[in-house]
Amino acid sequence: MNVPVWLWIATIVGLLALLAIDLVIVDRKPHEVSIGEAARWVAFYVACAIVFGLGIWFFAGGTQAGEFFAGYITEYSLSVDNLFVFVVLMTGFAVPAIHQHRVLLVGILVALVLRGLFIAVGAAVIAQFSAIFYLFGAFLIVTAYKLARSRHNGGGEEEEYKENALVRAVRRVLPVTKEYHGEKSFVRVAGRRMVTPMFIVMLAIGTTDLLFALDSIPAIFGLTKEPFLVFTANAFALMGLRQLYFLLGGLLNKLVYLSVGLSVILGFIGLKLILEALHTNALPFLNGGEGLPVPTISITLSLTVIVGVLLITTVASLIKVRRDPTAVKQLH
Repeated sequence: MNVPVWLWIATIVGLLALLAIDLVIVDRKPHEVSIGEAARWVAFYVACAIVFGLGIWFFAGGTQAGEFFAGYITEYSLSVDNLFVFVVLMTGFAVPAIHQHRVLLVGILVALVLRGLFIAVGAAVIAQFSAIFYLFGAFLIVTAYKLARSRHNGGGEEEEYKENALVRAVRRVLPVTKEYHGEKSFVRVAGRRMVTPMFIVMLAIGTTDLLFALDSIPAIFGLTKEPFLVFTANAFALMGLRQLYFLLGGLLNKLVYLSVGLSVILGFIGLKLILEALHTNALPFLNGGEGLPVPTISITLSLTVIVGVLLITTVASLIKVRRDPTAVKQLH
């Protein structure tokens, strides 16, 4: 897929325009986002992703469109796990409800920039060392195993949020006010320039998301090797994540089998990566540097498995908590 520079620029400008519209419409008057409002925005962003995918289908073909949709659904489903951390962050920083949308908007914008850099580095490494897919595949399978095992061992509950190194460094360098000052990130107190907890929580959300990208980025590279599709799938998933946070609300803690579903998806994509790496093998010490006759997994099958696992996970979770209310996760 040959993506010209102008298309990259136009896409990024379009994505920024969507965020600007969101900022102007939703944040022109800070308020607590209602479920109805969140549902409309989630539908809007999902519709934008579908239209974008159909555009890829029209201009580049069904294979690339399938890769985009598989990547988008995978990133969106993996990002849902982020929401548990967002809940912990919002609670830990005592963010006022009327300002939570702005916090998520700016925090996820930071996350999008960091993910873009991560994707660029990943694409460059892949271009120089295609055998990295062996490592990506093994990493995803190990991650899937740990995720499934953590739930089996009772690790489904969220732990108290611990600030990462970057946030701690900012606190050491910059003076932080004890209280919020509306939606301001910077204020002057007694003639001294200070940052507010609003700035800290935005930075925390953006940088914490990068930890989740450590498994989601290799996962989507297992579905498509095209950096343009990887970036846009991540962008649409992240942009719709804010409103999903408000829409799901109390439903989040009812997705008791989410970690199981995500572990199956990660394990499946890890297997797909290793099979493709073997099929196109270039390692000289393995089969003389020639590809091995192993089966590969098509993007159609990948998309079917991902959607199917998510549906089964969601339905099974809701049935479980209906029969056993004590199974609901406690978010602190």
